[in-house]
Amino acid sequence: MKTGVLLAGMGGLIVAVAGLLGGGSSTSFAIGLVIALVMVGGSYWFSDKLALRSAKARIVTEAEAPEFVGMIRGLAARAGLPMPTVAIAPSAQPNAFATGRGPKHAVVCATEGLLQSLPRDEVEGVMAHELMHVKHRDILIGSVAAAIATAISFVAQIAMFSSMFGGRGRERSNPLGTLLVALVAPIAASLIQMAVSRSREFEADRGAAELLGRGDPLARALQRIEVLAARTPMAVAPAQAQAYIHNPLAEARSSGGVNIARLFSTHPPTEERIRRLQAI
Repeated sequence: MKTGVLLAGMGGLIVAVAGLLGGGSSTSFAIGLVIALVMVGGSYWFSDKLALRSAKARIVTEAEAPEFVGMIRGLAARAGLPMPTVAIAPSAQPNAFATGRGPKHAVVCATEGLLQSLPRDEVEGVMAHELMHVKHRDILIGSVAAAIATAISFVAQIAMFSSMFGGRGRERSNPLGTLLVALVAPIAASLIQMAVSRSREFEADRGAAELLGRGDPLARALQRIEVLAARTPMAVAPAQAQAYIHNPLAEARSSGGVNIARLFSTHPPTEERIRRLQAI
């Protein structure tokens, strides 16, 4: 319900932006939406290949990693999901992600650091979380949010240049008001997009706890990952960072100790996630 409200808010925001800009805003809106859908649609369709390439991960078989692949097979069966493709990334940072267009085209990936640093029950908690992202179709939800946010940013940029250089309809609108909308709208869209991502993380945590029958394995895993990730930075493309159970770029962003960075974070605070899991 929360995700639906947030997505509806983004839809309302883009309509409001188009209405406030006036003049050629309808055309700008249409062009921006088409470009956003093409860009984000392509990313969604090839999300598995892009994510695996970004992580330098390799697909593994049950013969190569019998314990890990067997764990995923058991969790997928309990969750009522088809068996996903399983991959391992070479990074030393304990982390994991899920991607793919849907349950029938899903990929779950763990880093070597996760498999080596965490005990089995905590690894199981992490991978249950990733399978819940697959079950909830969070890749699709994130792509919809990204498409709307991209369209808003595109329309806002057109509006900004139009107001600065005298676009059509200038005499009917306030250039300062147009500039203000053009500056504020992308920030608002980004904040809503981040809120969508954070709400999906909470839902995946809750689903994992329900699948396992308890929340403490994932809570312990998150706590351990938080500590170990700070010691072993991980370089990934910023566009792929939100797919991981722990944002691999979080340490780099928080090194200056600026708390406002949390406002633009794709992940909820780890302590809040742990608190909710321990309450289950």
